[in-house]
Amino acid sequence: MTELKHYFVPTSLDQAVECLKDGDVTILAGGTDLTPQSQAGRIKFKHTLMNIRHIPQLSGITLEGAEIRIGALATITEIMEHPLVKQHLPVLVEACDHFASDQIRNAGTIGGNICNASPAGDTLIPLLVLDACVELASMPENKIYRHCMPISTFFTGPGKTRKSLCELVTGVRIPIPGPDHVARFYKHGTRPALDISTISIGIAGKLHDGVLSNVRVAFGAVAPTPVRASATEKALEGLHLDAATIEAAAIAARDEVTPIDDVRATAWYRKEMIHNITKRILGNVAQA
Repeated sequence: MTELKHYFVPTSLDQAVECLKDGDVTILAGGTDLTPQSQAGRIKFKHTLMNIRHIPQLSGITLEGAEIRIGALATITEIMEHPLVKQHLPVLVEACDHFASDQIRNAGTIGGNICNASPAGDTLIPLLVLDACVELASMPENKIYRHCMPISTFFTGPGKTRKSLCELVTGVRIPIPGPDHVARFYKHGTRPALDISTISIGIAGKLHDGVLSNVRVAFGAVAPTPVRASATEKALEGLHLDAATIEAAAIAARDEVTPIDDVRATAWYRKEMIHNITKRILGNVAQA
């Protein structure tokens, strides 16, 4: 194990990505995941601990063309309270409202929630159904290189992503939903606003004359990563949301997930909850 030797506080994106070049860096933002995981021994600090809280390019929530950009350092509280998010992305507000405690929401950042890559990450399900992409920056030579990766391809396993060690998540971009867009989020747990999800569900699409199209369905805490539910989406796409369609989609959802038994729930219970809550959410959407 490399012993922590340096603490670095960059004030620009250039300084941060330059520091990341050797890959032996632990990144600190809100610290709400890093601190307890390091204390429990699940994360070992690398040679350099880099505090990114003072980089202006990582802050803010802005409208950029047909997208809303949320900086990686935006806290869960900031996201909940921002007028742009309230107006255009209410499903993300709904998820943030079920995110831990007030104290954690005031410190925890969306960039941290994405990079933590928990299968039960609360913001990840709405970001999946909103077709978000993750902004990444690096400096392979002497110039910053930026690109955007669809969040649907970003996660590879519990705590693992496609982000390389020399890359920094700078923000997330979300297309502004069009007319007739509907979206719902549900999180189930012993204490939903405080506990890690037993299951979570996001459903979105365009609802016109009772027909749901451009369907997006995502599940959390039922696989090694947050997942898009392609079979469930197929069971809904272009169909009238009547009782038969809703039941068929709920069955597809139950059959599609592959949860495990753990301290929060059995696999059987999770599958039944996916079926029952998917059915309930779609019933609510049909009445929208």
